[in-house]
Amino acid sequence: MELKNKRVLVMGLGLHGGGLGVTRWLLKQGARVTVTDLKKEDDLKPTLEQIDLKNVEFVLGEHRARDFENADLVIRNPGVPRESRYLQIARENKIPIRMELGLFTELLPRGMEQVIGITGTKGKTTTTLMTGAILKRAHPKTVIAGNLRVSALELLDQIDATTPVVLEMSSFQLEEFEELKRSPHLAALTNVYPDHLNRYRDMDEYTWAKAQIFLHQQPRDFLILNFDNSICTRLRPKAMAQVIWFSRARALKDGARLERDWLVWNEAGKLERILPIAALPAGQHNIENALAALALTHAWGAPHSIIAEALREFRGAPHRLELVRELDGVRYINDTTATAPHATIAALQTLAPRGGKIFLIAGGADKGLPYDGLAKVILETNAQVILLAGSATEKIERALIARDARAQIAARAQDLAQALAAGKSLARAGDAVLLSPGAASFGMFANEFERGDMFRALALAL
Repeated sequence: MELKNKRVLVMGLGLHGGGLGVTRWLLKQGARVTVTDLKKEDDLKPTLEQIDLKNVEFVLGEHRARDFENADLVIRNPGVPRESRYLQIARENKIPIRMELGLFTELLPRGMEQVIGITGTKGKTTTTLMTGAILKRAHPKTVIAGNLRVSALELLDQIDATTPVVLEMSSFQLEEFEELKRSPHLAALTNVYPDHLNRYRDMDEYTWAKAQIFLHQQPRDFLILNFDNSICTRLRPKAMAQVIWFSRARALKDGARLERDWLVWNEAGKLERILPIAALPAGQHNIENALAALALTHAWGAPHSIIAEALREFRGAPHRLELVRELDGVRYINDTTATAPHATIAALQTLAPRGGKIFLIAGGADKGLPYDGLAKVILETNAQVILLAGSATEKIERALIARDARAQIAARAQDLAQALAAGKSLARAGDAVLLSPGAASFGMFANEFERGDMFRALALAL
């Protein structure tokens, strides 16, 4: 792809690292880069500090129609809705629009043939990191990128035709693969639950975005699906690839499953034990992720001994039920990436059997999701809720009141520091203070990772 002296417009610099990596890579290719973002310079300062500013034109705090009329190529951030009127201006002017992962996979030596792609509402990051850890043992040059605050394009120089490329792929990123009619050779869909309904019209549209990870596969490809997730089983007939199931709850005849507290591989009636779940340092809440990683890496061809060794040493992903510290017998747990109610439900159901009270810091910005199910589990687990300010918070409170569970609301906080102070004053030895918001972070934080970083810093300072 010849980009030298081409006018490339990067739409959405952001704070996650993707826009930064794209911009730096484009500059290396000799492109004439303009970056446009609705955020202002002060908001983008951490990213701007990492760019050679003299070689880039910045249009911040606004988008200008003329930039979309005169570009040779537009690269949009996944956070920008495809319905944006500015993208429509580019389409009307016959200007190609791409995203980073689509461009990256096009430039790989063997394209999608060397890609192991992972998506899902819950568990995709941990499954990606587990899969990457296993494949790095089998093939040390393995590259891990995608929706991980890592720029894929900046890793191209490390990749040859033999390199396995493990990509976490969000629904937003997969929208481009619908247009490109392209899916990974090895794909995994960990599960689908309601999420991002502030971006998608309904669950069908959201599910369709997720399904792009396999809808363009061929019979020589492989698809890993969760037998315990109803949407995954419903999508099965649409797959052309060879399907491998994983299950925590069912005795599958073929695939990865749980058998008497062991991760096992079952094929043609022959069962092979891989690893006891007690040996998973990342915790039992990661059993499904480990099963998905087992199925994926088995399909790739990794020996089972290597799979077991890598899972035995995997320490978990940051910001996901991450034990930050224990103080006076109280555990402080960072689960900031629980940005939807189903993820908070999973956190409560994981922690409740361990005993002690859970002081749940929840709330934030609404993504158009229902909270009745979360209110039910809060009541069942007797969690005490510390509510953060935000539009989703009102829905959580209404859902609790509807279940006559007003007593579960322990405190209200205007910010995270207040919430942690409330948790510290209420919790006793054996209890847990859990940040698992069940909502987005915008408004109070730049993103959920900033929220998690602040929780970690505040907890360590107690």
